[in-house]
Amino acid sequence: MSLFIDRIARQTRAVPGTLRSMVGCLSNLLALRGSIRIGIWTFCLAMSAVAAALGGYATLGIRHAGDLVTRTFDESLMSINYARAAGADFAAMRVASAQRLLTKDRSIRARLDAEIGELAKSLSEDVTIAAERSQSARAEKAAAKVQEAASAWLALHRPIQSAIDERASSNAQDVELDQYSKTVNQQIELLVNYTAGDGFLFRQRALAAIERDLQLNIAGLALALLLSALFSWILVRRIIGPVAIASKAATSIADGDLNTDIPNGGGDELGTLLSAMGRMRDNIRSMVDREVAQRRSAQARLSDALENSREGVVLLDGDGEIALANSRASEFIRCSPQLVHPDPWRSRVWTGDSSSLSLVHRDILGDSEGMEAEAQLPDGRWLRVSRSLTQEGGVMLVYSDITGLKQQKAELHATNLRLDAALTHMSQGLCLYGREGRLQVVNRRFCEIFDISPELVRPGMTFEDVLRLSVAAGNHGSQTVADLLAECEEFLARRKSGNYLQNLSDGRVVSIAHRSTPDGGWLISCEDVTEQHRAQSQIAFMARHDALTRLPNRSLFAERIEQALAGTGPGADFAVFCIDLDNFKQINDTLGHPVGDGLLCAVAERLEACVREVDTVARLGGDEFAIIQTEVRTAEETERLAQRIVERVGAPYELKGHRVNVGCSIGICLAPGDGTTRETLLKNADLALYRSKMDGRGRWRFFEPAMDVTAQNRRALEIDLREAMEKDEFALFYQPVYNLRTDRISGFEALLRWQHPSRGLVPPDQFIPLAEEIGLIAPLGEWVLNRACEQAASWPNEFKVAVNVSPTQFRDPSLTNVIADALAMSGLAPHRLELEITESVLLGNNSETIAMLHELKARGLRIALDDFGTGYSSLSYLRSFPFDKIKIDQCFVRDATATKGSKLIVRAITSLARSLGMTTTAEGVETVEQLNEMKAEGCNEAQGFLFSRPVPPTELASTILTLRNALKRSEWSRARAS
Repeated sequence: MSLFIDRIARQTRAVPGTLRSMVGCLSNLLALRGSIRIGIWTFCLAMSAVAAALGGYATLGIRHAGDLVTRTFDESLMSINYARAAGADFAAMRVASAQRLLTKDRSIRARLDAEIGELAKSLSEDVTIAAERSQSARAEKAAAKVQEAASAWLALHRPIQSAIDERASSNAQDVELDQYSKTVNQQIELLVNYTAGDGFLFRQRALAAIERDLQLNIAGLALALLLSALFSWILVRRIIGPVAIASKAATSIADGDLNTDIPNGGGDELGTLLSAMGRMRDNIRSMVDREVAQRRSAQARLSDALENSREGVVLLDGDGEIALANSRASEFIRCSPQLVHPDPWRSRVWTGDSSSLSLVHRDILGDSEGMEAEAQLPDGRWLRVSRSLTQEGGVMLVYSDITGLKQQKAELHATNLRLDAALTHMSQGLCLYGREGRLQVVNRRFCEIFDISPELVRPGMTFEDVLRLSVAAGNHGSQTVADLLAECEEFLARRKSGNYLQNLSDGRVVSIAHRSTPDGGWLISCEDVTEQHRAQSQIAFMARHDALTRLPNRSLFAERIEQALAGTGPGADFAVFCIDLDNFKQINDTLGHPVGDGLLCAVAERLEACVREVDTVARLGGDEFAIIQTEVRTAEETERLAQRIVERVGAPYELKGHRVNVGCSIGICLAPGDGTTRETLLKNADLALYRSKMDGRGRWRFFEPAMDVTAQNRRALEIDLREAMEKDEFALFYQPVYNLRTDRISGFEALLRWQHPSRGLVPPDQFIPLAEEIGLIAPLGEWVLNRACEQAASWPNEFKVAVNVSPTQFRDPSLTNVIADALAMSGLAPHRLELEITESVLLGNNSETIAMLHELKARGLRIALDDFGTGYSSLSYLRSFPFDKIKIDQCFVRDATATKGSKLIVRAITSLARSLGMTTTAEGVETVEQLNEMKAEGCNEAQGFLFSRPVPPTELASTILTLRNALKRSEWSRARAS
């Protein structure tokens, strides 16, 4: 604590020195002669630095004060509190000790002993914390003595209590225990007093530090005010004098005195201003001189301009004589002297022979002041002749060569003809209106689009007149001209340009575009977009509907749910159905996609027949449909609809010569009770659908909150399962397969186990289906193959290893390569690896699966058909592929000793396998009676808990020895006799 306060004091003493150094630097900078901007900038910088220093120091002082308060609480008050808590703990220990002396109940004594131990632990922790937060060495020593005395009291207390239990305690021991108690209390009081005294000393030091900060802040503020006044005085002194000189010089120049003397300025901005005023005076003097010279040369330049002008200029005096003519005019006059004859202008008739001049377009401008005419020279050139009177009564004639303009007019006329042809044959109708709203241009296509006679549409008509013709032609049904004007009022007011569609009474759609023109008019273009509109409507429909069934798709279905939620109120509840077809994939794979598509369309029609017009039926994708049932008053209505859907969808279908049966499972949730958002309703309906499938398919289930919990648990299990591969949480256990003919183990079946760090051992029936569903079965199965082959390679050659292969793995064409890689890396002989598959492997793509099985068998692997008798048990599978082994399901083995039917089934399977040259293995053998029955029926091998439970690889050796030694011949004899 003292180090903390000393550090604050050192920082406080350093601040005045820093301020003095800063003021000295700024004074030196102001003493330098520089620009006024530098002075002002220096002043601002100095004031900012002083303000920043004062503010920073004040902030530091506040932060230091906060730190002092915080440390006062943390180090003084908390230390006292923990010291007093230690005293309370010791008092409680003494009370518990006294209670123990008074009771003879062993259970109460045991409880009080435990309580004394907990209080001793709490006392030790409180004393430790009080010592850590203490501020002096004496407090720490007091805390150590408290700890030492408490430990001694506890060490003496235990043998005394044991002696009391044995009735052998002595008064000397009691006195010594009391002495230690007093010592503990005294040391705790000393610890409290020391920490309180330390806190008071720290408070005094903190107040002194705060007082020093306050004094330094006041001194810094006074220094800042002094520096501000000094800087202001320096800046005023440097600015006022030069400004007066500059003002006097500017007044002289403004009065016209361009010879006034302007003194030289300094190096600052005012000096620069004086220099600039001197340059300005010199520039004005130069400009006046140049103006005089320019006026003198103006006449010469004008003469040059006339001489070099492309226009011919002739000036006639009052007598009609040529007073002035430039070379261009002389050229024209030499070609035709009649150009300067004044009579044609007076008589308005200019005659001449073909070799001289031809005057056309006479009297273009015929007022008294000026006149224009066009004349054609004998060489074919055209001139525009302009005549104007002069103040002296003469005439000025200007001749302009307009031959190029004449050619441009001819080209423009040809262009207009081509434009008229383009307007006539263009595919769009066009109307051009002027500023006054009158029709200027209209083409034939516009009349064709609106079925108006071209003779009726004339320039000068208003827009309203054209609309009246369109209404008369029957294009707009019951709409009037006023209705049409109201529709396009915004465009007519020319507030903006834009497009809109107009539906005509004959079903056509016309796209009308309004565009304003620079002269204040507007252009209307019309195009028949009926086919394009139909195509766009079809595209929009397809974007929101399923292409196969024409039902709303997922996007439109989501919008309908949002609309239903927006209208939810009293009596406006609705239900969301999620429907999934049962076994649709099997039908699609076996009968082909055309039959599958036909089935989906037929199901869609039946679903639409089950609902009302206000309800919505949608296809979300694949074989998944959904329904929104609106205006649901009771859950019974929804249940009746679900029953009707199950019955109608489950009825047989006749599709392309095939009789098809398919069922459906339904999940239902009710809004708003089961959710108030689209995502929640779809999720809950999907959860209910999942439960419906789990309960046996062909059913419907309403959403229940427990389903969400189940889904969350399943999701958590899925996350853990995805991480299990990376964390290496999987392991292989092995169950022996016993050969009943040789009375010895023939191999082991590899069984996957998942040892989760918190869930413990997760059963395979929980995570294997989930791995197949989320797509992890392929990498998991590859890991099992690699690990099983690697471990089996170290066994004796007489032992085989059996590995279960999922139907999902058989859908992967790379399975054969995975198996080959596992054998190659482990060095295991192919005949020692046995693959176990179920009948479901053969239900999908039968031909490809059979081909893959033949390839594996050709490589030397053994193939076993697992769980035979529980599925379809189709004999065609046995005929299509020569399995090496058939494994009889444990349900038949378990019931073989109880029911005759199961025994006959086992007998039939063994006889069939023997006829086909296949080995039979009985699964789930748990008793000697079951073993004898299986051997009597001709089973070759047995497997079950009777021999061994699945064991880890480390226990395989002991399992083999146990089976060799435990099943003695005498036991076999008794088993056979029984």
